[in-house]
Amino acid sequence: MILTRTFRLALAVAALTVAAVPAALAQTTAPATASAGPLKIGYTNVDYVLSQMPESKQIESQLKDYSTQLKNQLDTKVTEYRTKGEAYQKGAATMTDVIRADKEKELTNLQQSIQEFQQNAEQSVQQKQQQLLKPVLDKVQKTIDAVATKNGYTYVFNSDAGYGTTPILLHGPKDGDISDLVLKEMGVTPGQNNQPAASVKPATPAATPAAPTNSKTKVKKK
Repeated sequence: MILTRTFRLALAVAALTVAAVPAALAQTTAPATASAGPLKIGYTNVDYVLSQMPESKQIESQLKDYSTQLKNQLDTKVTEYRTKGEAYQKGAATMTDVIRADKEKELTNLQQSIQEFQQNAEQSVQQKQQQLLKPVLDKVQKTIDAVATKNGYTYVFNSDAGYGTTPILLHGPKDGDISDLVLKEMGVTPGQNNQPAASVKPATPAATPAAPTNSKTKVKKK
């Protein structure tokens, strides 16, 4: 599932600073002690893990239904705006100045309402996505912790930091990838879903309808 940076899993590695990484690697050359174990570093692709989980399809379906409801409400507003706009254009020439001004104000308010609803709809879908993803992300985090403990990994990095950002892991051996181990720990067969789940965004018109104008009539300014 393709997620925005805001909703990504807060891995334990996020707590590491740039200075802490060299310090940790330095442990491999430091004198061994009775309590210190060998440093083992693994990595996983959180988006890949999420895309393989059955919950991802359920979330996508719920988000699609939620987005469709918002789109239908927006379409109703747009239809009302266009209907009243067409009526205004047909009858503007015979309207009094007071009625014409009132109709134009009504259309302007409807246009602003559509713009606000469109913006709120996008934010609402993002919030809904965050709400649905939280228990799944918590499950992934707990599983990563369990796999790391079971297989002796000291640190686990995320190999995919998202679009427009640099991945936390730039290079690593294949045997350090614990993604499939995480999936198996959750009872999911790796590779069963070869197509990543697409992100769901509110389906809205490309642009808010422009306010209708009437070239033959002008509102008198007092």
